[in-house]
Amino acid sequence: MRLSCHCRLNWLSERLYTPSPPPIMADSMEIDDSLYSRQRYVLGDSAMQQMAQSAVFLSGMGAVGVEIAKNIVLAGVKAVTLHDCKRCEVRDLGTNFFIREEDVHSQRKRVEAVHSRVAELNPYVQVSVCTDVLDDTTDLSFLKRYQCVVLTETKLNLQKRISHFCHAQQPPIKFISCDVFGISSRVFCDFGDTFEVSDPTGEEPKELFIQTISQGTSGVVMCMDSRTHGLQTGQSVCFKEINGMTDLNGTTHQVTVLSPYSFAIGDTSSFQPYTHGGIFRLVKTPKTIIFETMEQQLSDPQLLTPDFSKPEVPLQLHAIMLALDAFLEQHGRLPNIGCLQDAELLLKITEEINKTLKSKVCINEELVRCVSRCARGCLSPLAAAVGGIASQEVLKALTGKFTPLQQWFYLDAMEVVQPLQSLRTEEFASRGDRYDALRACIGESLCLKLHMFHVFMVGCGAIGCEMLKNLALMGVGLNRCSGEICITDPDLIEKSNLNRQFLFRPQHIQKPKSTTAAVATLEINQELHIDAHLNKVCPATEDTYSDVFFSHLNVVVTALDNVEARRYVDSRSVSNQKALLDSGTMGTKGHTEIIIPNLTESYNSHRDPPEEEIPFCTLKSFPAVIEHTIQWARDKFESAFSHKPSMYNMFWQSHPSPQDVLQRLMTGESMEGSFQVIKQLSRRPTHWDQCLALARLKFDKYFKRKALQLLHSFPLDTRLKDGSLFWQSPKRPPSPIEFDLNDPLHYSFVVSASRLFAGVYNIPYSEKSLSYEAVSRVLAGVDVPEYKPAEKHIETDESIKKPDQVKVTVSSEQERVAISQLQETISLNFITAERLRMTPLFFEKDDDSNGHMDFVASASSLRARMYAIEAADRLQTKRIAGKIIPAIATSTAAVAGLVAVELIKVAGGYGFESFKNCFFNLAIPVVVLTETAQVKRTHIRAGISFSIWDRWTVFGHEDFTLSGFISAVREKYGIEPTMVVHGVKMLYVPVMPGHHKRLKLTMHKLIKPSAGRKYVDLTVSFAPEVDGDEDLPSPPVRYYFTRENESNTA
Repeated sequence: MRLSCHCRLNWLSERLYTPSPPPIMADSMEIDDSLYSRQRYVLGDSAMQQMAQSAVFLSGMGAVGVEIAKNIVLAGVKAVTLHDCKRCEVRDLGTNFFIREEDVHSQRKRVEAVHSRVAELNPYVQVSVCTDVLDDTTDLSFLKRYQCVVLTETKLNLQKRISHFCHAQQPPIKFISCDVFGISSRVFCDFGDTFEVSDPTGEEPKELFIQTISQGTSGVVMCMDSRTHGLQTGQSVCFKEINGMTDLNGTTHQVTVLSPYSFAIGDTSSFQPYTHGGIFRLVKTPKTIIFETMEQQLSDPQLLTPDFSKPEVPLQLHAIMLALDAFLEQHGRLPNIGCLQDAELLLKITEEINKTLKSKVCINEELVRCVSRCARGCLSPLAAAVGGIASQEVLKALTGKFTPLQQWFYLDAMEVVQPLQSLRTEEFASRGDRYDALRACIGESLCLKLHMFHVFMVGCGAIGCEMLKNLALMGVGLNRCSGEICITDPDLIEKSNLNRQFLFRPQHIQKPKSTTAAVATLEINQELHIDAHLNKVCPATEDTYSDVFFSHLNVVVTALDNVEARRYVDSRSVSNQKALLDSGTMGTKGHTEIIIPNLTESYNSHRDPPEEEIPFCTLKSFPAVIEHTIQWARDKFESAFSHKPSMYNMFWQSHPSPQDVLQRLMTGESMEGSFQVIKQLSRRPTHWDQCLALARLKFDKYFKRKALQLLHSFPLDTRLKDGSLFWQSPKRPPSPIEFDLNDPLHYSFVVSASRLFAGVYNIPYSEKSLSYEAVSRVLAGVDVPEYKPAEKHIETDESIKKPDQVKVTVSSEQERVAISQLQETISLNFITAERLRMTPLFFEKDDDSNGHMDFVASASSLRARMYAIEAADRLQTKRIAGKIIPAIATSTAAVAGLVAVELIKVAGGYGFESFKNCFFNLAIPVVVLTETAQVKRTHIRAGISFSIWDRWTVFGHEDFTLSGFISAVREKYGIEPTMVVHGVKMLYVPVMPGHHKRLKLTMHKLIKPSAGRKYVDLTVSFAPEVDGDEDLPSPPVRYYFTRENESNTA
């Protein structure tokens, strides 16, 4: 990472609005937030700065080596040395996404071919190359320059030697090795005798309010509102803001968990009794982890188990892959493809190695033979997945952030090759092309299916870029095989994308993601056929992504960042009987979900609990935690600078004549929104000084008057009906803030708010007018009215929702004032076409020059100060206000690799038991592979059942009646409908008055389809078998208006 001076400029205005000097190397580091913002929320600044001072030696530029190189350079280490001695071969084109055909033709060294392409991923990282031979005679002292050494494609004896060397250094050099042989892979970590982990999980500690604390030998703490504390016995918590038992404030205590809502902290009998209030927070404690060298770990390995349905496999793979190492050492090669003799020899070596293990394992002969047959190949998606996992271990090694792998991890793709064992050896033989490594694993026939595949990928962000890389390496959707990859994404590339979306470069900023990604993917494999769109996939684009479009697809891949879009794409995939591969990440966490027609449940089969909303009264008057003040500031931005200007424009576009509006109001006509827009028009500032004055008055309203009014309505000694204090936890009494321009927070609020008002009202200003002197001079002349308490209702009911400001009831007095204001404005000739327009602002968190985050950060911090809430820094404020999802390249690489492995199974038409969903958290680390959720069937009656994948069809004609539809369903499916619904419209409900008359009406007349509509999906219910039971559901019944599609759907 490039480092820069943190310069203290003369005054806050200069610091806020003067461009920073170019980054330079220095001891005090400033992180490029415009590039690293999403990753900062994963790792934190301390870890980012440690990475920026660390150097990595990475050997082996094959499939997994280049994957690790990509990920750690994107992450922003200081320097990486890429080491490799091999020259480019044709097969590298199918495993290394940075090797091109011209590199093969010119027989360039692999490391030289990839060097510039790796280096351009991140200008802050120094990338160098080394082509010296690394073997058993090499002097390893050169490795002392590095904080971490990563080996791939290295013989086991050399791995053991380098592991021992690194372990023996003071401080130890962190050592990682990673290998992929066909369908099997492994990662090994050794970070020395005592490796300190500063933050084992990376989870942000929750703050929870306290209901009570008992006075006694146990000291039992109860959480407020039955909130679960999520603690474990032995962890420690610290306390603050406790009333009564104040001795606990600022102290830390180890807990004993009693229930999900309570825990004991030990003897509190000597303390004063607890009265009210208080917050506790988990205290993170560093932990020390002991590692052994590779030599020590070979016979008694510590293993991470990814698939609990086959817990014996990691140890089996440990023995098998050590046998592969021995085979390679003895024969100077890996087992030949399909060679039975080599397979038997590998089995024999495996059995010998098993004898040396402390814990013996039952050798899986089928697994040994599959590994032997595929060992010369490489499943590139597997390399992507394990490369992502290994890359995260590199970052842990450099930073001490998150719990490292102890010490071995094995991942296999056995389910991919199990169904292929009966194929002839010729299927897997080399053909001298870029797909040889893939062919060695899955055979020629399955390769051809991938080449002919039609894939629709929705989203070209981080996961999308990684997926396109995997598809390109496997040759999915080749032009010559009439295959196709259709991609769509409406977004443009931003600088913050470059930290994860590796197909994009600085010159691509503000260009479309989809078309740019398509061009970059064709550089990896120019044989692909890619059709790039700029559309959203939503109801508005169903004409483009129609049933006909879906009918040509083999699989849909989602690379989306929101649930709503996922649900829609899922519903379209289910409706059209198409497999869907879904995945997502959040920081170090990732998931994959494989959805297969007639085999599995769909994405919509399960629903996450809705996000908990902050009550309106809490946001408006009673914030308790920093999230409340940040959301309040964000809402103020939306209201003042986006929503109100938009409503203002809409009103005057609908009513362009103020004189006409005045006349209609004077006749007593009620015009929605008129009161608000007339007030805005009459008070509209026309020059910069008025913007400053308006911002100063807003300061007084938000941070002084609000507090005074609350304390007037609810004095500090106010009590509730039960006698308890009104102002007790979680309610905090506010303290009015007196304006002080010398306070940087006050200054920041006034200046940022003024800039935003100037933007909304199209008022120019100069940089000079932002100086402290200029602002001070203007504000000295602002008349701030004295506060007078009002008798007004302040909402305290948490169940009350925010009222609709447009439809708010206006009193007759307010109407009179509005008419008077409009009359005065018209008489002063104040109204022009320009003054009937405003410029709404749309919150943009990543542009520090626009003042948006300055306003939200200062407003939130001031409100926090008013309520004695601990303020958040700008970075945390930006994450919460911008609803930023933390992201890092390691997780996206891993998740996309896992999805691409499943795509091979889809192409092969594999059975239910072959597919795997995955959840992982690379921070802990945990990787869990599970079977997909098997589709459920709903039984209607004996012999009649359906699943989410079923759809009944009825074909009609122009004169087809509702009665005919009901008869058709009865005759075709053996059950008579008792209710027919289209969307929210009830077409036929027998108990409804007049519905029996509808039986004679045509379906056309009842449904009224739009022009060109060929069908509708109807919801149909049936009478229960037992009276009194609820009606029985059915699958959707698709009614076609004509019979022209009957042959296509048969």
